[in-house]
Amino acid sequence: MNLKSVVYILGWMLNIEGALMLMPFLASLVYGEHDGIAFLTIALLCIVIGTIIVFRKPKNMTFFTREGFAVTAFSWILLSILGCLPFVINGDIPSFTNALFETVSGFTTTGTSILDDVEALSHASLLWRSLTHWIGGMGVLVFLLALIPMTGGSTMNIMRAESPGPTVSKLMPKIRQTAFVLYAIYLALTVAEFIALVIARMPAFDALNTAVATAGTGGFGVKATSMGGYSPAIQWVVAVFMMLFGVNFGVYFLLITKRFRAALVHEEARYYLLIILGAVTVIMCSLYAFNISPEMGFMTKLRHAFFQVASVITTTGFTTLDYEIWPQIALVTMVTLMFVGACAGSTGGGIKVSRVLIFFRTVKREITLFFHPKRVMPIKAEQKPVPPEVVRSVSVFLSAYVLVFVISVLLVSLDNNDFTTTFTAVAATMNNIGPGLSKAGPTESFSFFSPFAKYVMMFDMLAGRLELYPMLIMLMPDFWKGMLPHRR
Repeated sequence: MNLKSVVYILGWMLNIEGALMLMPFLASLVYGEHDGIAFLTIALLCIVIGTIIVFRKPKNMTFFTREGFAVTAFSWILLSILGCLPFVINGDIPSFTNALFETVSGFTTTGTSILDDVEALSHASLLWRSLTHWIGGMGVLVFLLALIPMTGGSTMNIMRAESPGPTVSKLMPKIRQTAFVLYAIYLALTVAEFIALVIARMPAFDALNTAVATAGTGGFGVKATSMGGYSPAIQWVVAVFMMLFGVNFGVYFLLITKRFRAALVHEEARYYLLIILGAVTVIMCSLYAFNISPEMGFMTKLRHAFFQVASVITTTGFTTLDYEIWPQIALVTMVTLMFVGACAGSTGGGIKVSRVLIFFRTVKREITLFFHPKRVMPIKAEQKPVPPEVVRSVSVFLSAYVLVFVISVLLVSLDNNDFTTTFTAVAATMNNIGPGLSKAGPTESFSFFSPFAKYVMMFDMLAGRLELYPMLIMLMPDFWKGMLPHRR
């Protein structure tokens, strides 16, 4: 393993985290609070250590698959450990386990919280919680790819390890250009939402936190009621932008480059929107069929239904009301959306629409071949045949996903909570959603779980955000043997 190059990238990651920690420190100065000193202390520590590490660049910056997975796993773990320290130091979250859980939830854009009273936090801590979503949404390593030149096509191994989806494609001829375009689109959408929220009369500080949390499809709010206490106009803005951030960013690139036809026929995005439409329709019909909240008008019910569907399928986690009062068919629909997730190449979590499409088409092909064994049936996606290795990787991913999910449910069940709480808590963390149901519902926190269960769910959050493999590979003895320098 090219260990020097891995450490070099970790040094740059420390510099970036340190620089971003200066923002909550500045917020504390603006609001006249002393809590920001903790952020300044850790920021300086990160910058000093990072600067020492990157002072001498290794001559060989080539990355292979092993290096890609290693730097991805180590980066996210180190980001979370250092990112939680200010919460412990300033006393906002004195428990290290709870602070780490909150920070992992932030960076993985899960939005699950152990805080019972989020409004008691300082402005610095609130801003840092939201910023962790924005950093983790597109990925800090993707940001580094836009800054640090590396040998040949080796950077694809880093992007493949961190970016969501069954395949990773280049929007531009070079990975650095692709990373730059992705972050340009990401930043532009974030700024657009901030402006829209301010126009809708949301306070500037709340708008900044909400915009960066929505961009990362995270869901940390600055109010105990999440989005429930804001105006209908603000809720519509957030709902629309949640949906937009769940779209494959490649679609936006097609629109920017004026390839409108290609954008309009983008299959995954089309099915993604159809799933949202179908889910909203099911929930609306169930609300009227079971006469839920008769005092609400049609547009009010539509707003809440669309908001919750957009929040769950994009794995954002914002809420406008306690949806556990909805009929069972609505709740089952919501839980199903937790697993489906958003589009590949977006900031959303879950299995991804593209994988679901490939899986169903694989099943359809296998059933058809029972009756027509000699028939040639290539699996297609985006009007192109899917390579056999991609079909295989989707099947392996889903198998690994089910295995990790079942083991996690068994381990978390040791807390002896009811099945709905345990099942949806694991589903919410592994799919990077936020709230689940029952005791882990939208009006509750995860503070009641034991430290052991929290560490299991922290692993699930990281595994879910990094598409399983970087975290699973760390459990393999051969991975750690490869950490020792050796000749290829």
